[in-house]
Amino acid sequence: MYKSFLLSILAGLLLLACNSNPNAVEDYAYTNSLIHETSPYLLQHAHNPVDWYAWNDSTLAKAKRENKLMLISVGYAACHWCHVMERESFEDTAVAAVMNANFINIKVDREERPDVDQIYMNAIQLMKGRGGWPLNVIALPDGRPVWAETYVAKEEWKRALSQIQTLYEDSPERLVDYAARLEAGIKSLDLVQINRDEVDFSALKTDSIVTAWSSRFDEKDGGIAQAPKFMMPNNYHFFLRYAVETEDQDLLEFVKLTLKKMAFGGVYDQVGGGFARYSTDMRWHIPHFEKMLYDNGQLVSLYSDAYLVDPNPLYKEIVYETLNYINDEMTHESGAFYSSLDADSKSPDGELEEGAYYVYTEAEIDSLITDRPELFKSYYNINDYGKWEEEGSYVLIRQETDEEFTAANNLSQAELNGLKSLWKEKLGVYRDTRPRPGLDDKSLTSWNGLMLKGYLDAYRVFREPNFLAAATKNANFIKDQQVKADGGLWHSYKDGKSTINGYLEDYAAVIDGFIAMYETTFDQQWLDLSKQLMEYAQTHFGYTDSRLFYFTSDEDAQLVSRSIEYRDNVIPASNSIMAHNLLRLGHYFDQSDWIKDAQTMLHNVLPEVSAYPSSFSNWLQLGRNFQNEFYELVVVGPEAEAVLAEINKTYIPNKMIAASSSSSDAPLLKNRFIEGETFVYVCVNNTCKLPVRTAEEALPLMGY
Repeated sequence: MYKSFLLSILAGLLLLACNSNPNAVEDYAYTNSLIHETSPYLLQHAHNPVDWYAWNDSTLAKAKRENKLMLISVGYAACHWCHVMERESFEDTAVAAVMNANFINIKVDREERPDVDQIYMNAIQLMKGRGGWPLNVIALPDGRPVWAETYVAKEEWKRALSQIQTLYEDSPERLVDYAARLEAGIKSLDLVQINRDEVDFSALKTDSIVTAWSSRFDEKDGGIAQAPKFMMPNNYHFFLRYAVETEDQDLLEFVKLTLKKMAFGGVYDQVGGGFARYSTDMRWHIPHFEKMLYDNGQLVSLYSDAYLVDPNPLYKEIVYETLNYINDEMTHESGAFYSSLDADSKSPDGELEEGAYYVYTEAEIDSLITDRPELFKSYYNINDYGKWEEEGSYVLIRQETDEEFTAANNLSQAELNGLKSLWKEKLGVYRDTRPRPGLDDKSLTSWNGLMLKGYLDAYRVFREPNFLAAATKNANFIKDQQVKADGGLWHSYKDGKSTINGYLEDYAAVIDGFIAMYETTFDQQWLDLSKQLMEYAQTHFGYTDSRLFYFTSDEDAQLVSRSIEYRDNVIPASNSIMAHNLLRLGHYFDQSDWIKDAQTMLHNVLPEVSAYPSSFSNWLQLGRNFQNEFYELVVVGPEAEAVLAEINKTYIPNKMIAASSSSSDAPLLKNRFIEGETFVYVCVNNTCKLPVRTAEEALPLMGY
């Protein structure tokens, strides 16, 4: 209904779906109001001839006061196709003249304003069944959308704007009527129906869900059998857990295949470490070259846990190289983590080009790799398999394990390691002479929480002191800079300034990270902070009837709809993370109502889980905690850290940790400390088995 009505309004419009790269404007003939913003993405557009405004109360009031349509363009700093549209349209004075004459033009950084992005992403999904960035929306002066597209070629963009403006002038009632119906559709998207069935998680048929899901697996290259391929780390975290718990060897082998192929592919930076956002092909070879903090934080956690199940040195190598990349390129001196590296950088001809920083010609490789060049070309496939679509350009990709390669080439692993280090150093030094990709140096609280958890998971598995040091510094940054005086969170930080009231995703990720800080350091302050943030979220993000939280605070300005984010995506949904947090904090602080709330949240999303499992993998993880025993592992005494270090060598996804080397009044620790003794208590719902003294005795009590 929505689509047909829209088509009748905009008949004849031909809209494309591509984007282009950003040429830096050097003479600054134009400057608009974005020059006062801190977002790197908004600042990229500060010298466009378009009269851009930021999304804020004064801009929205201006649209209403002047009764103009709003043109809302949403993107982010590392978005290649956003740069393309800027170069082709937003830097063009003829296009700008059309936009400035008729519209209030608003630029939105989707990372700073995920709430605005989600509203209009829902709108384009309703209109067209797809979405993406840049996301360009035309809305009535009150913000209700009437038209949306991703990339549009310049002439068609001008024609579309003119047609919609003409319609607004001649028949505004048609747009108003359509906006009302679309608004109803947007509001219905995030409504969660109350599940009236009895709460019974045995009804969650996880086995049949996984069986149906497996029909989509790519058994050759891992991942889902489609292109582009996103890494979706929360999906594979669930698969890893389910495979271990059910002893499903086939599923475990699929997880291992996927992790290997991702690590072998060009989607992983073979020279500098870290993962790009996704691959454009089926074999993880050609990435969309932008590197996002949130992917790398979650993938560090995934590869670390996988190492406990399968101590493959490749997994350890990936974790260490990725965290070296984060430390070297994505970390502020305060301990804050930056958001992303751009896909684009300047090519030798001076044009901005996707992947220019990362790819090599064979001539460049021949000049640089003088130590066993034939081995390098074989290892990284400088051949037809590794060639990019550009003539003579290569994105490094592996096909063989180190064991296979050393055996075939009569090398020891030590010799290969030495060669790899030398090769990577030479290629890295060389590419650092090239123009670097743009850095989005704002720090988002939610993404920092994910990276904090990644560092702590890596420390739990590998016991590398630098990992804990980086995590501690970041946790203190969040505590000192991003926790507001009233106990809430800021969302963004840049240039010493914290801005934007926090969203549910900030509370979810930070609480999760702070709980991990407590489980690692035994420092009660992190657990107390987690509880305070949860109570703040309960007050200001309001439970709905389904017990799910709203995405925005009750202190934020009202948008077209107050959304509820509950479907997992590349990042797990804020509500699914909060449900896990409620379960853990309910146990830590003996608040059974919080545990019940987590159960209710899961129960109310169950009707969708079977049909769309990839959008509910973090919920499925929670379901495993309710379907099986969930262990409260309590370790008290002077040797608590050493005992836990031994226990943490085993992959135990269905546990939480309470620990102290001294006396404590915390509910799980109270009256359990005995001077000079270390005891391990394995408990389920506050009912504990007889205490033991060692990891070797404790593990069998949890079935390991």
